[in-house]
Amino acid sequence: MRINERRSLWRRMRPYFMVFDGPLALIVFLLAATSLVTLYSAGIDFPGRVEAQIRNIIVAFVFMWLAALVPPQTLMRLAVPIYTFGVALLVAVFMFGIIKKGARRWLHVGIDIQPSEIMKIAMPLMLAWYFQQRAGVVRWSSFLVAAVLLAVPVGLIQLQPDLGTSLLVLASGMYVIFLAGLSWKAIAGLVVAFFASLPVAWSLMHDYQRERVMTLIDPTADPLGKGFHILQSIIAIGSGGISGKGWLHGSQAHLEFLPEATTDFAFAVFAEEFGLIGILVLLFMYLLLIGRGLMIAANAANLFSRLLAGAISMIFFTFVFINMGMVSGILPVVGVPLPFLSYGGTALMTLGLCLGILMSIQRHRKLVQT
Repeated sequence: MRINERRSLWRRMRPYFMVFDGPLALIVFLLAATSLVTLYSAGIDFPGRVEAQIRNIIVAFVFMWLAALVPPQTLMRLAVPIYTFGVALLVAVFMFGIIKKGARRWLHVGIDIQPSEIMKIAMPLMLAWYFQQRAGVVRWSSFLVAAVLLAVPVGLIQLQPDLGTSLLVLASGMYVIFLAGLSWKAIAGLVVAFFASLPVAWSLMHDYQRERVMTLIDPTADPLGKGFHILQSIIAIGSGGISGKGWLHGSQAHLEFLPEATTDFAFAVFAEEFGLIGILVLLFMYLLLIGRGLMIAANAANLFSRLLAGAISMIFFTFVFINMGMVSGILPVVGVPLPFLSYGGTALMTLGLCLGILMSIQRHRKLVQT
């Protein structure tokens, strides 16, 4: 009887453990392992950093598992409430938020939370729901409404100010709008409008944001001040050569020349120790991750799932592009972590939720929902 009871219990519990998409889970596991190897070296002077990252990864996998259990139909019903709640929290931050390091980004509710993180998921959810309701009858007015829905949270986040997060939220929404059928003519017009608005944008930027742009243009203008960190990052990447200096032998991080070696600049540590070969392997893993996400989007059951999966997949691309770009000196430093490689709890939880949503969409791809 006990054997039969165990078999019966396994049959009941099995659906809850068979929600992971094998290829995605394998890629994330390899990236997480790479993160621990990199952080062990980068954080050798910061005891407990690797142990903390292991806890963060476990929590991220739990969030991924929980999200994978939620059917896309439920996500569709939750899209408007989550978006509304997220915008309400951003308004609360604007009015009552806690100021840290000159930025008002947090709310204290027993613990300090950063509501802008919610919008990285809430934004594509909301726009995917919006276009699902208008499937087959999308007009210019639909894109204008979508632009307003996107502009509200992006504007509130930028007021904090938080350029990095506002760019990620903007990108997540723009991906949905593009995938929903925005014409190339409209995209070309937006590109022209963007460049035309740069003088106005420059006048509205905060002083520290202007300094970051000027440092990007010429970091050697202040090599021992504002340009020091980016110059050291470029030196670390270049000194890795083809095969790298070897694990635990990176001088820039171990001699404390690199800023935020375990967080935003973890890629520089990895590049110095594993060289061009390591970089190519890392890029290949990210390419597999993004490609798998786009495959899930292509096979999704309905417009909502396709738009959501496509946007999430491209969000990973945006994280990777911005982080590697700023660390290598081709983009301003905006504080965007490298997915699964950089140390951090909040970002990992957000990424875990995104992956769980992809797995849920893949698991329910044969269902037809209108």
